[in-house]
Amino acid sequence: MSRDGAIAVIDSGVGGLTVAKEIMRQLPEERIIYVGDNARCPYGSKSPEEIRTYSFQMIDYVMTTPLKALVIACNTATAVVLEEAISYLPLPVIGVIEPGARAAVSVTKNGRVGVIGTETTIRTKAYERALLRAEPDLYVVGKACPAFVPLVESHQASSEEARQVVKESLASLQGENLDTLILGCTHYPLLAPVIQEVMGDGVRLINSAEETARELSLQIVSTEAGKKLEQVQHLFVTSGETERFRLIAEEWLGSKVDVIHHTLEKSVQP
Repeated sequence: MSRDGAIAVIDSGVGGLTVAKEIMRQLPEERIIYVGDNARCPYGSKSPEEIRTYSFQMIDYVMTTPLKALVIACNTATAVVLEEAISYLPLPVIGVIEPGARAAVSVTKNGRVGVIGTETTIRTKAYERALLRAEPDLYVVGKACPAFVPLVESHQASSEEARQVVKESLASLQGENLDTLILGCTHYPLLAPVIQEVMGDGVRLINSAEETARELSLQIVSTEAGKKLEQVQHLFVTSGETERFRLIAEEWLGSKVDVIHHTLEKSVQP
């Protein structure tokens, strides 16, 4: 771990920008290296072996730079590789599932929590286990929403098509009397206004980004408080189209970003 190193954030695509944005807000003096594997997104329908391979390719890439922490911003990757990455890397490694579960437990009033995510995230029951460890009496229902990520990656999160897809995808949750819904994929906060409209104001949406950034702040040695913010130069890397990534990133982060392309190649895995 490098005391003066960057914070690496890896994701299957643009979804992890929701986590990066929160890290920038809570830790404005920290430099971020963001890698999105847009060329092979979405991860949710891929096999665990593929997800592991792709995740460690991103990890190997960011480890060529001095780092102080790694954030696995992809829920699917967190469910598959977090424990292995923690044992493999000599620095703090943080996923998004445990922080999101803790946030949901802290806000639910009626003990009925929904989780929406990719097929792999829902199939692994990673959120359900994390929620029930924290509060065994919770009622938890999961729903895979595989159509959501392609909408975000294609920059259609605000389209009428997105509204229709979200409405159809969440129909089965309407009668569950949920008061809390975990957005169990970092892409989903980009659809949050539509999801909130469909689920209604009585359902609290949980975006794990805030809790993840808070946990990160507890595990790292912060950069000197006196460092000038204008000196912080974040790096954004995508394996896909740089222009599409840039448009989404600038819209979400509210600032200009420079994006470079990198084709993730075969890596040496543990």
